[in-house]
Amino acid sequence: MAQQATPVPTARLGRALGPEPTSVSGVVLLLPGGEEVSARRPSPLATASVRTLGRRLSRAGAVEGLAAHVVHYRVRGWNGSEAYLAHDATWAVDEVVRRYGDVPVCLAGIDMGGRAALRSAGHEAVNSVVALAPWLPEQDVAAPPEPVKQLVGRRVLIVHGTNDERTDPELSFRLATRAKKANRDVCRFEVHSDGHALHQHRQEVHALTEDFVLGALFGRAFARPVEDALQAPPPLGLRMPLAAGFGRSLRK
Repeated sequence: MAQQATPVPTARLGRALGPEPTSVSGVVLLLPGGEEVSARRPSPLATASVRTLGRRLSRAGAVEGLAAHVVHYRVRGWNGSEAYLAHDATWAVDEVVRRYGDVPVCLAGIDMGGRAALRSAGHEAVNSVVALAPWLPEQDVAAPPEPVKQLVGRRVLIVHGTNDERTDPELSFRLATRAKKANRDVCRFEVHSDGHALHQHRQEVHALTEDFVLGALFGRAFARPVEDALQAPPPLGLRMPLAAGFGRSLRK
């Protein structure tokens, strides 16, 4: 009896978080974290980590017609030049276009998902990127640097805890510096004393992400700290401190 081939896993979009609008005018794709090398299926815990943010964004953008979906990768590993997570993010944007038509897309990723969001920003439907505590490779003179040209024409927000011991905040600062030279619409916030999961200031981080995503997708006015960070020359706009309590007085 012939041995059956193991089915090849496929990426998929999760169901819309929160009530899906009757008319979708913009989409945010949530990209969970992953691992540097792994052929295992994605971790449910990693997926759960972006759901809370996705639900918040869905509620906040309901009036404008925002749909939020979690991207379920084929495997949890980036896996070197295979860059599985980035390819799955690009597939997800194609799927959004197939489902909803010509609508703007924001890629919002955490950890390795942050790298996938940055890497996949070149898709013509993507107009903005959020990278929270992005995992980025150490600089290697024998390897090409992480690309930034795909970020041109997109608004980009990077957020990193200064006490992150899993993903080096200095690497995201260096990438933001290179990206800013090609694209002025790049800003980066530092969450002082916070670690990789950004638990200590989660409410502020989510409020900042909400402000940025709704401004980028639907033209809402950015909060003053976001506008200042986008306009400030480097390094000021790339080491912007995230104030405690950010968002408490916004849109109340």
